Amino acid sequence: MDKMFCFQCQEAAKNEGCTVKGVCGKTADVANLQDLLLFLCKGISHYTVPLRKYGIEIPQINKFITDSLFMTITNANFDKNRFTTRLLMAFEMRNAARERLTNTGGNIDGITFDGALWVGETEAEISKKAFEVGVLTTKNEDVRSLRELTIYGLKGMAAYAEHAFNLGYTENEIFAFMQRALVATTDDTLSVSRTSAVNSSTERVSSVVATSARCI
Repeated sequence: MDKMFCFQCQEAAKNEGCTVKGVCGKTADVANLQDLLLFLCKGISHYTVPLRKYGIEIPQINKFITDSLFMTITNANFDKNRFTTRLLMAFEMRNAARERLTNTGGNIDGITFDGALWVGETEAEISKKAFEVGVLTTKNEDVRSLRELTIYGLKGMAAYAEHAFNLGYTENEIFAFMQRALVATTDDTLSVSRTSAVNSSTERVSSVVATSARCI
């Protein structure tokens, strides 16, 4: 039985994907926790995207999502404890965003994505969910590939955004795009062509962010 699935780098086993342990050295439990962290970041984004319609930015959440994307890049972080702590922070961030949207008068009833609602209270629950929310949950291979290309583009964007942040530069439009794109990867109503358009937009914005970061 497969313990994980990761195909985000050129080292992937059989050029298909690592299913027991990463060729890079990443263990299955860490790989799955990374998947769960991304799942929760998508859930948080389901609240931050509508909050912007009210002109509300939450800087702590922008930074949290950016850092979370960055720390799941290949070989960036294999520390299980760091990811466990990060997941607990994700629940706090999501609760804060949901409360802010509710208090602002936003409608949360239409937010049904599981990552915006699920809560794990025990290590066993978290481990079980982490195994269930990985890449292969998207059954259509074309849509899956396009969604993951978008995610990898966002991870690269996050790396440059983090670099810029550490030098004192931030841009809310970049955070807004990243979170809209995360939400788009959960939208099962999007056709392959529209999902491809999201991916193309991610490539263009990522290129702009990378160029800007190098010029700082």
